[in-house]
Amino acid sequence: MTDSKKIDQYIEKHSQWKKQLNELRAIFLQTELIEEVKWGAPAYTLNGSIVSGLGAFKNHYAIWFHQGVFLKDKKKQLVNAQEGKTQALRQWKFIAKDTIDSELVLGYILEAIENSKAGKKLKPKPKKELDIPKLLKNEFKKNKVFNNSFKKLTPGKQREYAEYISTAKREATQISRLEKIAPMIKEGKGLHDKYKNC
Repeated sequence: MTDSKKIDQYIEKHSQWKKQLNELRAIFLQTELIEEVKWGAPAYTLNGSIVSGLGAFKNHYAIWFHQGVFLKDKKKQLVNAQEGKTQALRQWKFIAKDTIDSELVLGYILEAIENSKAGKKLKPKPKKELDIPKLLKNEFKKNKVFNNSFKKLTPGKQREYAEYISTAKREATQISRLEKIAPMIKEGKGLHDKYKNC
C-alpha cells in the first residue's frame, strides 16, 4: 500500500477531523515536501529528513514541526509538545472551533522548509556520564557475573540502579539496597519494571 493510501486511511480513521486534515494536507501538497507515513501518521520530508507532520487526537488535531524551535512564530501559534522533554519539536494545535488560515499555515511550512535547507537542527544534549557509586564498583570487582549482568542492562536501567544506591545516605542502607537489587540485575530486570507493565 502506498503512503498516500495509508494517509487516506489515517484521515478516514479520524473522521471527526476529516475535513480539517484534508485541508491541511492540501496545503502541504502545495510545497516540495514528500508525503510519507512515519510512526503511523502523515509526515512531510525533505531529503529524507522529517520537516513536519499531521496528527489527530480525541480533542484536537495538530501540525508538528520537528525543528520548530527555529521558527519565528510571529503569530504565537506553537507550543512545546512536552515541556521539559522535547527540545526541538513544536506543535500547532487546532480545536473544533478553529478555522484554518491557509496562507498563515503555508508561511510556517515554507519557513520550516527553508530552515531544513539551511541545516538548522537542534542537537540533542549529550547525556552525562553515569556516576557509579563506590559500593557498586567494589561489587563489580568482586563479582564478574554481576558486573557483566549490569553492563548488559540499558543505560536507563543502569542509571536507575546507580541512583538507587547513591541516594541512600547510610552505608547500611546502601548495602541492603545492593542485596535487594543484585538478583534483579542478574535477571536483566530494571528497578521499576514491575510498575511499567501495569
